[in-house]
Amino acid sequence: MEDEHIQRRLAAILAADVVAYSRLMGEDEAGTLSALKGHLRKVISPKVEKYSGRIFKLMGDGILVEFPSVVEAVLCAVSIQEGVEAENKEVEESRRIIFRIGINVGDVIIDDDDIYGDGVNLAARIEPLAHPGGICLSRTARDQIRDKLEMVLDDMGEHEVKNIARPVRIFRVRVGSTEDLTEDEVSISMQTGESDSRIRPSIAVLPLDNMSADPDQEFFADGLTEDLITELSRFKDLTVIARNSTFTYKGRSVKVQEVADDLGVRYVVEGSVRRAGNRMRVTVQLIDATSGEHIWAERYDRNIEDLFDLQDEITQTIASTIPGRVEEVERVKPKRPNDLAAYDYVIRGKLLHHQITRKDNEEARKLLDKAIALDPECSIAWAWKACTLGQAWVHGFIESDEDVIPEAMEALQKAHSLDPNESECHRLMAAVSLLQRDFEKAEHHQERGLALNPNYDLIVVQNGELYTWTGRAEEGVDWILKAMRLNPFHPERFWSHLGRAYFVARCYEEAIDAFKRIAQLDAGQKSFVAACHAALDRDDKAKSVVKEVLDLEPEFSSHSFVETLPYRDESDRVYHREALKAAGLPN
Repeated sequence: MEDEHIQRRLAAILAADVVAYSRLMGEDEAGTLSALKGHLRKVISPKVEKYSGRIFKLMGDGILVEFPSVVEAVLCAVSIQEGVEAENKEVEESRRIIFRIGINVGDVIIDDDDIYGDGVNLAARIEPLAHPGGICLSRTARDQIRDKLEMVLDDMGEHEVKNIARPVRIFRVRVGSTEDLTEDEVSISMQTGESDSRIRPSIAVLPLDNMSADPDQEFFADGLTEDLITELSRFKDLTVIARNSTFTYKGRSVKVQEVADDLGVRYVVEGSVRRAGNRMRVTVQLIDATSGEHIWAERYDRNIEDLFDLQDEITQTIASTIPGRVEEVERVKPKRPNDLAAYDYVIRGKLLHHQITRKDNEEARKLLDKAIALDPECSIAWAWKACTLGQAWVHGFIESDEDVIPEAMEALQKAHSLDPNESECHRLMAAVSLLQRDFEKAEHHQERGLALNPNYDLIVVQNGELYTWTGRAEEGVDWILKAMRLNPFHPERFWSHLGRAYFVARCYEEAIDAFKRIAQLDAGQKSFVAACHAALDRDDKAKSVVKEVLDLEPEFSSHSFVETLPYRDESDRVYHREALKAAGLPN
């Protein structure tokens, strides 16, 4: 008998699932079913119909929807999440119906009104990776909307998912106020500048090439690159990728489109620097990576004394050339060094600091001291001295740490007194204040640092930390994810910040996933994982991780560990201790 022909087609699949459905049903079965049906009737079905979708499967707590266009699928997903959020405003937090959504584009098999195949399976597999109220896309879905929708996407990297042979690259959509936007309306919002913080131009500055005859001038090119990144970061309507990520391309021959794909940006800045005696030549070009078009290029021949004015001119030109309205956060600028030789020492010291080794840290401190000797009023030199001393203390680069903290604090206070508009100072002062449990002071300096430099990944991730410990962990998660977006090649510790924030927000699966990204967990990090498994009633897994904790630290005490964490609210501290106790860790 001849086999029946299998009908296939390419489709965009949206998979949605209710967060904590089992708990909700266990607490109030009738109320949960009623609320879920209400969301289906008032929000989901109308949105699906509006965006030309078709619900082909309802599974109690899950929904599968087919769309002919991934653009429509993404717009529908954003609209659903925002509609559900609006419906939940008057509902007690513990009783809210919240969805995760995953979207994939792939080949599917048609069987009457039902749909099967890997295209469907992958959408269902990536949906759990979204945070509550969030949306995740496969890379194929991301590629389909890249030139059509200007939405900010967080690259979550590659994930192993069940029953899928190869790792899948996942992107998280920033959900906000794009409800009911069509493709054309999103484009219009970009052109007129009437966009929210999620829909804004994104830019990466590649390391400027050193074209000087003296290879020792490499530091000058790197320093100028870093300063351009810092100055562009002061524009609130830009998303500026951190230096840690862009400097991974230093010395490599790469295509602009590849950089844009890796970093998730639309615009790329590249150029070169030639320094000879008292003169410098700087060439800069701004490229739209979506089209490859060079939308602006300039060559500057200036005296070295004009360096800081040149930085301002370049950043202002870039900001004004990018389509859309781009405003600077505030007109107050950090104080510039008075002595260019001191500035050279600061650049060298900063670059050595970034290497994070004992030898480089020691040399960085010597160079920063030289900068201060030449220009005692150079606030940035004092700020980086404090930062470098703090690094030496954290990493154990100084044999005796009795004097290092007072010396670092003295340098920090000096920097702040010389220039109250230096964001690095406010970042460090916020961190110290948080450790000292001075929450009011920490919030003051954190807000000030963020206002001065809203794209500085270390300030942004620290804002997430502050929210984690002060009763706003869900917001903390969002800030940490934003920092990861600003620095796609972020330090591994960002995953620890994210895991802790998810735990405090009671998002246990997400917390476990974040901690999995860390190559080697310490006892404290493992204790978070154990507590998450216990909260999810996975007693065997919790016991296994508890054993690992005690193997690493036999004297581990739940009480002592939680006391090291700067919780503001005692209720959060008690909750954490009880969670560790439930996992089986000694108190």
